[in-house]
Order: sequence, then C-alpha cells, then structure tokens
Amino acid sequence: MDNMDHIVKILSVTPITPDVRAYRLEKPAGYVFGPGQATDVSINKEKWKDEKRPFTFTSLNEWPYLEFTIKSYGDHDGVTNQLGTLKAGDELIIRDVWGAISYTGEGYFIAGGAGITPFLAILRQLNKEGKIGRNELFFSNKTARDIILQEELDRMLGPNAHYILTRPDNGGGEAGGGEADRAMARHIDKDFLSREIADFTKPFYICGPDKMVSDLTAALAKLGAKPESLVFEK
Repeated sequence: MDNMDHIVKILSVTPITPDVRAYRLEKPAGYVFGPGQATDVSINKEKWKDEKRPFTFTSLNEWPYLEFTIKSYGDHDGVTNQLGTLKAGDELIIRDVWGAISYTGEGYFIAGGAGITPFLAILRQLNKEGKIGRNELFFSNKTARDIILQEELDRMLGPNAHYILTRPDNGGGEAGGGEADRAMARHIDKDFLSREIADFTKPFYICGPDKMVSDLTAALAKLGAKPESLVFEK
C-alpha cells in the first residue's frame, strides 16, 4: 500500500433509506479535510483492495470520526454493493483528501439522489456557524422514501428545502411524509429553473448523475447564469 493509505475500522453502519447507509469510521490522527472534499475508498479485503471509488465526507472535520453516506447499487456486484454487506469491525482503506465541491457563497444547491452527499458537510458546517442564510436546496429523488436525511435538511433549511419527485408514491404512508407524497411527478429542467429561481447571478452548486449535471449547466447558461458561478464536481 502507498504510504498515504490508512486502514480504518468501521465503527457503525446506519440505514438512512432502503439503499443508503451512513458509515462512521475511525479517524486517523492528523487526518484533515474540508466540507465538500472527498477521498478514494476501497474495502480492505483481498479481492477489493484495489477497487477505489471516490466518496465525499459527510462528517465535519472537527468530529472524532469520519462519515460517508453511500448509496448501494445492488444491480451488480460492485464496490457499493459490497459496502452494503459490511458491518462494524470491518475495514476500509482511505487515502489522500482531494478537492471536490467548495462553497463560494450563498446560492442554490441542486442535487439528484446521492448527489446530495457533497452538500451535507457544507450545509452542516454553515448551519453550525449560523451561516445558512438564504441558501436554497432543490433535491430530486424518485420517491419520497428515497430522500436522504430529509428531517435534518428541513431543520437546517426550513422552507428553503424543496423536494422534487420524479416518481411520487401517491399512496402516502411510509413513503416519506409531507406534501412530497402527494406531489405530481416533476423534473428539474430549464422550465422548472425559470419558474423557481429568483436570482441567476448567485452561485449554483450542482451534483447528481452526469447527464443531469450537463443538462442543468447548459440550461442555467441559457437562463443567464455565468459559467464561473456554476460549481460542480469535475
């Protein structure tokens, strides 16, 4: 292993949605990162040690442990599917920290599914410092049950947390609560942005599937957003 690799034990695994879990890990001495940053992670098992995947930290640097909030994709036997089988005591390998999405000022966060994860640490840090301000979140998911950490997002952002469902579960019940259950199917696209965004001069933080990011950056450019105001993982 490289000198900068760290083998860390999993302290806990907490289900967040049916296919998303929060993994809390040992934190190596002197390991430092900022909100929105990431590292490459692999599973410390013979077959998986060299299968590296990038994940953003959802913990804050001051916390005594590391946290990643990860969606498992069970349609093939990949790294995230294997992560879904792990438990406390199992080991991961983490590496150097690298820059991902950084906060440049009050604006709009647009996330699709697990694309919320880079924003969690940013919003948690802003909330801790009392600097949430007028930041707004537009968070797209298939159904209400897929929304990651909705209660915490509501606490931090209040009415500035908006949930968009592409396949809403109109049966209500355990699907996730609130108006989201009774919503019509919607998508974040150019028409949606033109209706919902009040100020296209503010920063836009975008994370989600590649096609969503490329479509939205193109739409925002047409709506007057400046290229330098668009912040996304490259």
